[in-house]
Amino acid sequence: MSAVLEQLNSVGAAGDSRRAQPQITAVGTALPPESYTQRELLDEFRITDPRIRSVFLNSAIERRHLTLPPAGADGVRAEETQGELLRKHTSSGIDLGRRAVLACLERAGLGPQDVAYLCCVSSTGFLTPGFSALLIKELGLPRHCSRLDVVGMGCNAGLNALTAVAGWAAAHPGERALMVCVEACSAAYVFDGTMRSAVVNSLFGDGAAAIVVTADDDGGPAAGPALLRFSSRIIPEAVGAMRYDWDDQLGKFSFYLDPDVPYVVGAHAEAALDRLLDGTGLRRSEIAHWLVHSGGKKVIDSVRVNLGLSRHDVRHTVSVLRDYGNLSSGSFLFSYERLLAERSAAPGDHGVLMTMGPGSTIEMALVRW
Repeated sequence: MSAVLEQLNSVGAAGDSRRAQPQITAVGTALPPESYTQRELLDEFRITDPRIRSVFLNSAIERRHLTLPPAGADGVRAEETQGELLRKHTSSGIDLGRRAVLACLERAGLGPQDVAYLCCVSSTGFLTPGFSALLIKELGLPRHCSRLDVVGMGCNAGLNALTAVAGWAAAHPGERALMVCVEACSAAYVFDGTMRSAVVNSLFGDGAAAIVVTADDDGGPAAGPALLRFSSRIIPEAVGAMRYDWDDQLGKFSFYLDPDVPYVVGAHAEAALDRLLDGTGLRRSEIAHWLVHSGGKKVIDSVRVNLGLSRHDVRHTVSVLRDYGNLSSGSFLFSYERLLAERSAAPGDHGVLMTMGPGSTIEMALVRW
């Protein structure tokens, strides 16, 4: 097993032994200033339907940070048009993304001028040019900064993007690549009184998370975990189980979650993990840290049961869901930030990052401290 791991640690993300190993060197997060308990949200929108109230109050979520529409003269929150939602996506996204990036760069001891590659991830709205161009202007990043926008992939997209970011870093040793997941989920909310919308509205919160990835070839000590390899598993037969599409009746985009999503994801989690660990010599029991997307209580429970994980293994996943709700593509980075604050990761420890989302898709990454 040790020989296989030594080979993994010497090979870059693209499998080229001439490339330095990409590693996460810093993380930063940002949230809107306003937060609400689930009960406060029910009262804010004057929701009395006992079925919908039950969905909110039994979600394992205590509080979420959101940017809500202003209240009218009658005290009722205004219904936002699709144009207003898209403008919220842009304005909130720029603010959240800027603050997450600056927090991340500060922890890394870097400034905006040090960033050579920027990848922005978002699924809560559409705009052109994307967040990458807007944040380069907002933050004063170099004009020669390469950029990528990953749009509309959903909650799994953080690891889809990280695969590209790690590949770029491995091909440019010593250069700093930055990824930021910007999710203003309240810019995708539709209040139509249906159970379909209620499930979505009970779950998602606003937030952004950024990481710096660098592949240094100077042989010095690693500042963070090395990104050893990635794996993907798409479930084509469940392609419509999670979707964000246009609702003709409402004249808005609307998000849909199939009730069977947790069980579909859970049933495929083991095969996805087996592929990730195949050829490494690592056993599942040797994974010290699990950073799983905070997709919802049922999703977390299904993954935990199918992978044989303990409640301790998913403590950060559960606590992020409790405190912030589902933060879409950046959720796993909020868990990563909590793991770092805990100071429980030791040199030589292995970890698995796991995200799930529309497609339906499971993404995984193997890391080593």
